[in-house]
Amino acid sequence: MKKSWYFLLWVLVLSSCSRKTGAGISVPVSNTVPDYGKDRYWAALPTINDPSDELPAPLREDYRKDTSVDVFFIHPTTFTGEFQGRWNAAVEDEALNKKTDESTIRFQASAFNEFNVYAPRYRQAQITSFYTSDTLAAGAALEAAYEDVRAAFSYYLQHWNKGRPIIIASHSQGTRHAKQLLRDFFEDSLLRQQLVAAYLIGYPVEPDYFSAIPPCEDSAQTGCFISWRTFRAGYEPPYAPAFRQSVVVNPLSWKTDTSYAPTALHKGAVLRNFNKIYYRVNDARVYKDLLWVSRPRFPGSRLIRTGNYHIGDINLFYQNIRENLRTRVAEFRRQKIGW
Repeated sequence: MKKSWYFLLWVLVLSSCSRKTGAGISVPVSNTVPDYGKDRYWAALPTINDPSDELPAPLREDYRKDTSVDVFFIHPTTFTGEFQGRWNAAVEDEALNKKTDESTIRFQASAFNEFNVYAPRYRQAQITSFYTSDTLAAGAALEAAYEDVRAAFSYYLQHWNKGRPIIIASHSQGTRHAKQLLRDFFEDSLLRQQLVAAYLIGYPVEPDYFSAIPPCEDSAQTGCFISWRTFRAGYEPPYAPAFRQSVVVNPLSWKTDTSYAPTALHKGAVLRNFNKIYYRVNDARVYKDLLWVSRPRFPGSRLIRTGNYHIGDINLFYQNIRENLRTRVAEFRRQKIGW
C-alpha cells in the first residue's frame, strides 16, 4: 500500500500532459487576451515570489542566483481531462493556474532558477488538440496558444530583457511553441547573438527544422538547441512516422551520438518529493529519435508499467540540467568577453 501511494503521488505532481486530470475544464469559456504588463498573466517572474523560485532542500545551502542571464520558460499542457468543447484554456482559470504552478512551474521551471525565470500564462490548447482527427480546430487552438506566447516574449524583450543573454526552455506543448518562437525571433535576427541555448524538451524537433540554430553536440556549445523525449529502453511508442523524426541530445553526456551513458553520470532527479533528490536514477542512450533509459530507480518505481516517461523528461535529469546551464553560460561569457 505504501509503495502504491508513493507511485500515485509521483504521477500526480508530474501530471502535466496527462489525459486523466480535469482541473479547470469546467470553467466557462473566456476570450480574455493576456495583458503581459500585469503580473497575474505570468506564472513566473523574477520580481514576484512564485513556485519557480523554490529549491529542493539539498540545494539551498550552496544556491547562488545569477541575475545577468534570463530564462524564458514555456510550460507544457496542463489543460487536460475529457474534452468538453473548449479548445483553449482561460488564462484567469484559478484552478488550472494553481495546477500549473504546483506541477510544471515548481517541478520543471525551478530547474532553471539560478537565472531570471520568466514563464507566461497563455491560452494553452486542450490536450485533445494532440489526438483529435479534427486537425483544423486543433491547429487553430495551437496557433491561438502560440500567439499568446509570442506576445509574452515580445513584451519581455521590449520591457525586461535589456540585452541580457537568453535561455529558451520548454516542455511538450511548450516546446511546440518554443520551436516557432526561435524561428520567428532568433533565426534571422541579431537576437541569435544573445542565445545561450534552447532546451526544447518533450516534443520532436526535426533535424531540418532550423536553418541557423544547430543541435548542441557537447556540454558547452552555445547558440544551439537540446532536445529529447524519454522512454524505457526497448520501448518504441506507436507514433505516426511524422512524429518519429527528431534530434536527440543525451542529457547525461550532452552528445547526439548513440554511446551509452551509465548511471554514474546521473547527477540527481526530483520526483514525487520536491525536497528530496534521487541520485543515479537511470542511465541513458540515444536510440533513433528517442532517449532510451533504464527503469528509474527510486522507492516504488517497480510499480511503473508504462514505457513512456514523458512526464519525467525534465525531472529525471533535474541536476544534470542545472549543472549544464552553468557550463553553457560560462562558455557563452568566455566567447563573448565583456558581455
